[in-house]
Amino acid sequence: MNSHFERTGPLTELTSYPQWAQDMVADCASTKQSVVDHALWARMSDGTLGRDGTINFMCGIWPVIERFPGYMAMSLLKTQYGRSAGDNLARRWLVRNIRVEQNHAEYWLHWAEGVGVSRDEVLNGMPPRGTQTLAHWCEEVSSGDSLVASIAATNYAVEGATGEWSQLIYDNEGYKQRFPEKTRAGSLRWLQLHAAYDDTHPWEALEIVCTLLGTSPAAEEVAHITACIKRSYTSMRILADRCVQPSRMLNVLSEAAA
Repeated sequence: MNSHFERTGPLTELTSYPQWAQDMVADCASTKQSVVDHALWARMSDGTLGRDGTINFMCGIWPVIERFPGYMAMSLLKTQYGRSAGDNLARRWLVRNIRVEQNHAEYWLHWAEGVGVSRDEVLNGMPPRGTQTLAHWCEEVSSGDSLVASIAATNYAVEGATGEWSQLIYDNEGYKQRFPEKTRAGSLRWLQLHAAYDDTHPWEALEIVCTLLGTSPAAEEVAHITACIKRSYTSMRILADRCVQPSRMLNVLSEAAA
């Protein structure tokens, strides 16, 4: 049974969504929190991450930043106007926001330059080993799974957790002050736009997910979407681990290769 869902409450209140979605969010909460509470964000904020960790972060996440419009384009290809209210909502939202994500790629490069990682290093360097998990997963779910799965895994999960860790860094005045005043606004633009108090994208994505699945989706559908969301969070945590302990991870990889 797929009963129609149309949101009537506030966009950013979980109670505006069906009970199954509220339960799903609760089920995923601890996995998401492992990303939001990761030591990486504190080390970035207090300046103790180090050069290697900073490069790994900026270059390691770049493939996801650069490809994010592509993930959304692959989701767009799965829509069919007029097929359902969920398809119509997803199509309008994706068309509107794909162009926005292109600007975000440029803002990421400004942030990288602000912390001493050159544009050439980000654009032409190889992503550090061990950081590609998130990019590979986003590509897999966007190209090979359903519309609702790709929206849930990328626009809801990845953007949602990103909004929360971005806010932690952006709210740290000491972090902001380390950027020269002349270039500070440009360097911090990506963080500002993704901070949770400004970014409604994850909530809009959740609305699309609920509109696609309705108020009474099959249990196996909910289980699959839940697994996709958790996998996104886990992939983000693996990338963050690689940034915090780059030397240790390199040793482990070398030992495994031997």
